[in-house]
Amino acid sequence: MNRMKTLTLVCAAAALAVSSVSAQARDFRLGLITPAQHLWSTEAEAFAQTLNERSGGEHSVSVFPAQQLGNEAQMVQQLQTGALDMAFLTIAEISNRIPDFGALYAPYLVDDVNHAARLLRSDAAGELLDLMPEGVGFVGVGYGMVGMRQVLSRSPIESAEDLQGQRLRITPFEPIRDFYTATGAAPAPMPLLEVYDALANGQVDAIDMDFDSILILKFYEQANNLLISNHMMFPMVGVVSGRVWRELSEEDRELIDTAMSEHLENVLTGFEEMDAAQEEEIRGLDINIVEADAEFFSEAIAEWESIWAPKAPMLETLRAEADRLRDE
Repeated sequence: MNRMKTLTLVCAAAALAVSSVSAQARDFRLGLITPAQHLWSTEAEAFAQTLNERSGGEHSVSVFPAQQLGNEAQMVQQLQTGALDMAFLTIAEISNRIPDFGALYAPYLVDDVNHAARLLRSDAAGELLDLMPEGVGFVGVGYGMVGMRQVLSRSPIESAEDLQGQRLRITPFEPIRDFYTATGAAPAPMPLLEVYDALANGQVDAIDMDFDSILILKFYEQANNLLISNHMMFPMVGVVSGRVWRELSEEDRELIDTAMSEHLENVLTGFEEMDAAQEEEIRGLDINIVEADAEFFSEAIAEWESIWAPKAPMLETLRAEADRLRDE
């Protein structure tokens, strides 16, 4: 009888454990704005596969690229309510809510993609992630990026003065808006997937864009003048809703953090590896190319600094770290 009772209790405990695991199993939803073929999107899909495998099939992730869940402002709201579990976001909407993130967009803070990736891996950049739970209600797992920012335009831009009056597409956030306003351009916030048609019909004169998107989305077909300036990096951050995070066990938190961090690192290394080849491909196109450095934008940079140095105290820390990395 005792043996039978013991066996019954063991079976009951096992059934309870299986029930507990099943109750915690989740299909997470991850949103992002990039098209399915973009590296952010392909690494999001790879993260979904990794998490599913490492959780023994317990967890899955449904990935929604190309703004299927709305623009980033809408996704931020969904993350805050817990309606969306995860996202790969540009820093744009984050900097609109936590001004210190705007420091990552300081003109000529970094020299190139490799320098940008090293800065995003640094403890200084990691300090910004610590501001996210209180500032926006997210857990920031880590950074990705795209390539450096360039200006593709319908007419040549051979001096900073040529930007004056140009209707120039930007991602909708304050640091980049303030930079182009300082050049005399008219910044025009616009979703990425509307840019091609906007160039084609003359709705915009120029766009702020990276090599990767220029090539993937073939923007050069509608604008054949490129200012290669490398004037800003463009970070991305992988986040989990704070509401969702609080519901997870420590084991699941570690699992998600580790898996997502690996795929965000793949984004950083991916753009480091692709950048030179993409620049070479673009230089081989039948387009007019002008090159620019910090001196080209000197007046706009000074105006940007006057606005953002007081708003983003972390700028000093990030610049010191960028200088240290530059000297290594």
